[in-house]
Amino acid sequence: MTTKDFVLTVEDLTVSFDGFKAIDQLHLYVDQNELRVIIGPNGAGKTTLLDLICGRTKASAGRIKFKNTEMTTLPEYKIVRAGIGRKFQTPSIYENLSVFQNLEVSFPEGRGVFGALFFTCSEEVKARVRTVAEEIGLQDQLDLEAGLLSHGQKQWLEIGMLLMQEPELLMLDEPIAGMSVREREQTAELLKRICKGRAMIVIEHDMDFVKRIADKVTVMHQGKILAEGSMEKVQNDPRVIDVYLGH
Repeated sequence: MTTKDFVLTVEDLTVSFDGFKAIDQLHLYVDQNELRVIIGPNGAGKTTLLDLICGRTKASAGRIKFKNTEMTTLPEYKIVRAGIGRKFQTPSIYENLSVFQNLEVSFPEGRGVFGALFFTCSEEVKARVRTVAEEIGLQDQLDLEAGLLSHGQKQWLEIGMLLMQEPELLMLDEPIAGMSVREREQTAELLKRICKGRAMIVIEHDMDFVKRIADKVTVMHQGKILAEGSMEKVQNDPRVIDVYLGH
């Protein structure tokens, strides 16, 4: 398989902070329609890797290609427009707006100051909102103020806000943190459902959840990839047990 076949190609990626290499010559390849989970101890560089891919942090060396287009030096907004969506650990929604309005303002033409000034909620937008609301299981809460949603529903709403932009690569940082057992189960079903037609990278610590969703697992340690493969393979890797699972 050549690099042209991957939706995301990361090669020799390095970033240093005051001489400390948070990411050290890292290589990562993600396929179309793949749900990749990244695990590893705190400080392994997992979130920093997502920061580099989405342009929030700039690399010291190496390259990032998305659909074979160089992304390494692009600003965040251009990376979003190219088709990469990122969700952080804490939900970032408009709590005083309804679920419908949160999804509506996330439609690409409605984003930004000028977009908001000239944006109209067309039938196309309404249809997209309804489709996404059904995907995230909030079709019956469209008129509800977002601040009244449960913690899990707020997480799903933010995922929906990203889906409104139809990203081809979706990156989620610990999406089930603070969720109930039932919400975790529903989130696993949601992620497997929305991964069809796009690639996804998920950072997670809950191994039961990882087992349920991952096509492939990448284990990070000290800014490098320690192991990669199926959940069964990495679980039985002595190095992974030593630095992460054993503790």
